[in-house]
Amino acid sequence: MQLERWFPGFPGFAKEAVAEDAVLLPEDGSGFAFFINGEPAMPLAAEGKVEAPVLVSSRPFLENLVRRRALAVENITLVAGRADGLVFERDRVAGARYVPEGGEESVFAAADIVVDAMGRSSRVSDWLEDGWPRPPLRRMPIKLNYSVATFEYDPTISKVVSSVSQTMPDARTGRIARVGGIARVEGQRWHMVVAGYDDDRSTRDPDEFIARCNRDFPALYGDIASHATMIGDIATYHQADSRRRDFDELDRVPAGLFAAGDSVASSNPIYGQGMTSAMLHASCLSQYLRSQPDLAQPAKAYFDLVRLVVDSAWQTSTLADLELPHVDGPYPKGDRLTKWFSDVMLKASRVDPVINGKLAAVTTILAHPDTLSGLGTVLRALRFSRRKA
Repeated sequence: MQLERWFPGFPGFAKEAVAEDAVLLPEDGSGFAFFINGEPAMPLAAEGKVEAPVLVSSRPFLENLVRRRALAVENITLVAGRADGLVFERDRVAGARYVPEGGEESVFAAADIVVDAMGRSSRVSDWLEDGWPRPPLRRMPIKLNYSVATFEYDPTISKVVSSVSQTMPDARTGRIARVGGIARVEGQRWHMVVAGYDDDRSTRDPDEFIARCNRDFPALYGDIASHATMIGDIATYHQADSRRRDFDELDRVPAGLFAAGDSVASSNPIYGQGMTSAMLHASCLSQYLRSQPDLAQPAKAYFDLVRLVVDSAWQTSTLADLELPHVDGPYPKGDRLTKWFSDVMLKASRVDPVINGKLAAVTTILAHPDTLSGLGTVLRALRFSRRKA
């Protein structure tokens, strides 16, 4: 929805993506398979229906389309290089220094505003140290490990477009937390990810990947891994922690400075909230700039808007991560009550399509967690949480 708003005109963004071979999830939700602890669960939409078009593609495909659309705008120019620092004039940012691609000397680029979109390893906090306070940095160690493999799409094996498999940890049975995902993407391919935590590490070995899919995930995963043709090598990734920088808590920040995306907050990527959060941060920037602010003043109103998005994504992802036995905090205020309510919502969502749809909207950042706290929703969740799935 955000991309359609940013890139209007014919064809629309989704139509152009589909024309170039991206995949749309069927409106009846039939292409989606959701599993909890290895058992099929209700699709993450009320009554199994998709309320808005769900576009499925690889990230490079989506980013390339966004890049092309953006660079087609007449007053946008791309400069390739490595960011090297900020330049300040009194109480504001005057621009940035960068080393051009293939060059060695730093070049100054003047700017009315500078947006830090350098990701979770952003160096802006270091560049602010010269007379400016660093934004508070919070971390939650998650020790996530995952592997990604690509397979040729074969409808004789499965017609699945998208799947999520979530296994909850259970100390009584020895069950450990694992997450799997399948996405049918452009080029008639499936991307499959298998993830674990702490010492549960997958490798780049194809045989080990196939064995893990058959042993630790629903049959759908094993069928594709065992019978579809694997394309290319397996990629692995490790993320030690989730982290956030709370710029809104600073009592002093240079005018003209903004931050968005993972530069502000980077939570557990396995929940798929990163790109949605970044798009919403961009929408916050759009709303702020359209309010005709005084750019000579710090952008506190912008950082306050972004805080709402960050809190929403952070709450849903870290609440799940705190269930992992190797994660020992930091625990938020009211953690026990929040955990109890979360368990009630999850149980109710497995038997009631209305609660399921509300919970899905929150986990996909289409709605704020506060939307679950209405009296009618709470009473409905309590009633349905007592029923067996």
